[in-house]
Amino acid sequence: MRTVDCIQKKRDGIALSPEEIRHLITGFTNGTIPDYQMSAWAMAVCFQGMTPEETACLTMEMADSGDRIDLSAIRGVKVDKHSTGGVGDTTTLVLGPLVAAAGVPVAKMSGRGLGHTGGTIDKLESIPGFRTELSREQFTGQVNRIGIALTGQTGNITPADKKLYALRDVTATVNSLPLIASSIMSKKIAAGADAIVLDVKTGGGAFMKSLEDSIRLAEQMVDIGHRVGRATIAVISDMNQPLGFAVGNALEVAEAIEVLAGGGPADLRELCLELGAHMVVLGGKASSAEEAKRLLSGLLDDGSALRKFHQFLLAQGAHAPAEQLEAASADGENSALPQRLRLAELWRSRLPAASRTEEIAAPRSGYVAAIDAESVGVAAMLLGAGRETKDAAIDHAAGVVLRRKIGEPVKAGDALAVLHYNEVIAGDRLDRAVRRILDAFRIGDEKVDPPPLVYAAVTREGVRMIKRESPI
Repeated sequence: MRTVDCIQKKRDGIALSPEEIRHLITGFTNGTIPDYQMSAWAMAVCFQGMTPEETACLTMEMADSGDRIDLSAIRGVKVDKHSTGGVGDTTTLVLGPLVAAAGVPVAKMSGRGLGHTGGTIDKLESIPGFRTELSREQFTGQVNRIGIALTGQTGNITPADKKLYALRDVTATVNSLPLIASSIMSKKIAAGADAIVLDVKTGGGAFMKSLEDSIRLAEQMVDIGHRVGRATIAVISDMNQPLGFAVGNALEVAEAIEVLAGGGPADLRELCLELGAHMVVLGGKASSAEEAKRLLSGLLDDGSALRKFHQFLLAQGAHAPAEQLEAASADGENSALPQRLRLAELWRSRLPAASRTEEIAAPRSGYVAAIDAESVGVAAMLLGAGRETKDAAIDHAAGVVLRRKIGEPVKAGDALAVLHYNEVIAGDRLDRAVRRILDAFRIGDEKVDPPPLVYAAVTREGVRMIKRESPI
């Protein structure tokens, strides 16, 4: 089989056979197909697209190019959740313990952040002592014991995808829906989940800027899932402003703890209930999303979700003084505060705090008409919360906390956001972060409605538009 023939067929819009796709992925991974030929094929895909059958085949070939995680030793239906990335996207920190408290096992592999999007591993490493490297035996044993474990991605998961993505990144072939969909789904399938819930972000702070493109991507990923035997559902959620208020690793952990304790930002709580409900239904613990939502809401309000988070942190090495642990874990009959509030305060107190803060004041009165989520994320990165290069260090305490969201009134001089940073910021990064925040907020004279929190759900049966309004 000649590689040039595969390139020519795709250039001419002819579907490749499974054998031809296997030839391309195997040859590129082992180095017998050079970058220039794979670049030509990727560009042909950008112009000609792929059939659903081709996309599913490509996904499985990339999933099979390295290690496949076997979760069969874990009892129950393993449901994974994936977000396409955003700003202040703290849902995994809430959903893991919340869904585990509902009886659905959570066995999750997560990655680190790059650029203005945060990584779950980085956020959890804000907690002193938390270990993100677990052996296979530790990982599966912990899930069977307490219902949840989270580990970093191993070096040999989908090596073909890693190599292909690096090539796409420098050949202007990233923005191809079949290549995006197969890249995401190959990692989820290799990670061993039985079912998958996808949170596909749309808007200014998301990879997919338009609702139409977000739905098309969701449809392709849901189709792949079902073709390869994984029950898959996607939710299209908003990223025209940051989710919640906090952007930055320790700041987001603190906000997640608030939600797990029954409080927190209304939009973050609502999206976690929406995504969690689908996970619980796919996990067989509820017969409808409405029933699952009621179950999960109760687990947040009665402290069950936070107690599971507490158990999860201790299992993965997070530490606190013994006397604080004992006081926070007591049954509470002799305490003025419920256990969930004492647990929340315990873990919030363990998080690093920045040495300096700076309020960004509104330049005029009016209503917040828009917030550029990407600019807020870049500001947090400039303060040290994100990585501009893969090997850069991050400051877990740095970030941005919003004080206003879209639709809210503001007076001149009111705080729009608060910057959290340490003294080590070099050069003009602080000034650039301040400018980014001021540029991110647009203030108008007329009150506007906030964008919907959830736009649609995509299942095997099709697209169901929801337009669930964002709570403020």
